[in-house]
Amino acid sequence: MSRFWSQTTKNIKPYVPGEQPKDRKYIKLNTNENPYPPSPRVLEAIRLAADETLRLYPDPSGDTLRDAIASPFGLARENVYIGNGSDELLAFCFPAFFEPEGLPILFADITYSFYPVYAQLFRIPYRLAPLDAQFNLSVEDYLQENGGILIANPNAPTGMGVPLESIEKILRYNENNVVVLDEAYVDFGGESSVGLIARFPNLLVVRTLSKSYSLAGLRVGFALGGKELIEGIIRVKDSVNSYTVDRLAQAGAREAIRDDAYFQEIKSKIVRTRNRVASRLENFGFRVLPSQANFLFVSHPQTPARILFQKLREQGILVRFFDKPGIDNFLRVSIGTDGEMDLFLKAVARICENEAL
Repeated sequence: MSRFWSQTTKNIKPYVPGEQPKDRKYIKLNTNENPYPPSPRVLEAIRLAADETLRLYPDPSGDTLRDAIASPFGLARENVYIGNGSDELLAFCFPAFFEPEGLPILFADITYSFYPVYAQLFRIPYRLAPLDAQFNLSVEDYLQENGGILIANPNAPTGMGVPLESIEKILRYNENNVVVLDEAYVDFGGESSVGLIARFPNLLVVRTLSKSYSLAGLRVGFALGGKELIEGIIRVKDSVNSYTVDRLAQAGAREAIRDDAYFQEIKSKIVRTRNRVASRLENFGFRVLPSQANFLFVSHPQTPARILFQKLREQGILVRFFDKPGIDNFLRVSIGTDGEMDLFLKAVARICENEAL
């Protein structure tokens, strides 16, 4: 710990991403990346942007990309803003909508672990809402006095979704507070709340192109909401960095959005593989939570998750293990290609069989 650090720096516990080891080649099923390449149109758009305009600053407002995003949702440009990944936009929400001296904001006790990091960094008080024994969100926990709400839908790391009627109930009760819905995984089977934006000015939906659009390396996310909320995001963004999304990212993201046929094809492939792998794991005796994401959250009754994690890693397969109360006997398994998942299933079968001997 450095004597030059501020008290904030000393006290925060930074987010820890999934490991990215370089000591050997691994089958990476630990960071929820898309196993398929982006649309060829994305690569061509990036090439053209690099050839023509890389010497110039990007459009700070990203208007062309905002228009491309707004169109399929039936929204206007003023209802959309873009960021350097959805994580950046989520971070902007904390100073934009939540008060350091205000009531605690609410989010689940088992959810995306970046939320408490942001709360600590921006000194926003928060209260955890417990999931039930089946990892379901309880609507009643969000019908109480609060300073704002964050809900990952589908949730991470469980992959389970929240029905639209539950979201509506939460929005109605909290009409004077901002409700942020993190829909990073919604394209894989969740119910999006974007259609509620016109009725609920307190709703902000944050999404990403990292997962379903195969653009994790490009770092583009977007927020959807009423004009007031979008203006709040912009005020914070322009107080930090007016050029957060570069020219190559804007060009590539625009073509990814426009190539809907490719998007639908890749999304469907991942969902089919996910459902097949879930069924196989259940046949092996695993508990598999119902997933609406591009990953599975699984637990084996005899083989501890820590052992499975270590043994898989030894065989060159990375999955995510969370050493936290309530989920320390679960693994989160990203969905790879069919070939990668077949190797994963074979490895799991061997490990579980050997552990049972």
